[in-house]
Amino acid sequence: MARVGLTTERLVRAGAELADEVGFEQVTVSELARRFDVKVASLYSHVRNSADLKTRIALFALEELADRAADAIAGRAGKDALVAFANVYRDHEREHPGRSAAARMRLDPETAAVSAGVRHAQMTRAILRGYDLTEPDATHAVRLLGSVFHGYSSLESAGGFSHSAPDSAETWTRILDALDALLRNWPTAPTPDRQAEDTGPEQGR
Repeated sequence: MARVGLTTERLVRAGAELADEVGFEQVTVSELARRFDVKVASLYSHVRNSADLKTRIALFALEELADRAADAIAGRAGKDALVAFANVYRDHEREHPGRSAAARMRLDPETAAVSAGVRHAQMTRAILRGYDLTEPDATHAVRLLGSVFHGYSSLESAGGFSHSAPDSAETWTRILDALDALLRNWPTAPTPDRQAEDTGPEQGR
């Protein structure tokens, strides 16, 4: 890479590419400096340290993923929106495993509040409005979808489903069918009286 024209944006994008190549955990300012063939000190006017670099990569990945998701679900609703949204996460994991790992990085509350993570939650809730879920069930569903999308995609990317039939793509389709069915028939929360019955003396033994 050329030494001239270093900017924070260029370094962050290069860091994201590096994450896809070697893994997000392996990204450091030192490794990035080697890629640009410059001294480490020359990068410190753009990023404070490796932790700052990783945070910036995480924010970049969240923004990139949110933009892709917004394009995918535009004009869609119900199951069509759910499937399109889910496929964005799966495709991003397969194409950019390092960036996807970065998007799952734990951010401090202040940083998270101004990140594109807020857009992800808003889009998920917009999809769920098509299933008529109210609180707190909508929040439960948001967490469920995030767990399934990220969990399945990361396991699939790591080769976890490549050694047995059926093909993981078939399983993915069935999972989305199941999620749609679950969201359309979301279980009713037990009433306080029912909860008391379910956790009575007999169950507690």
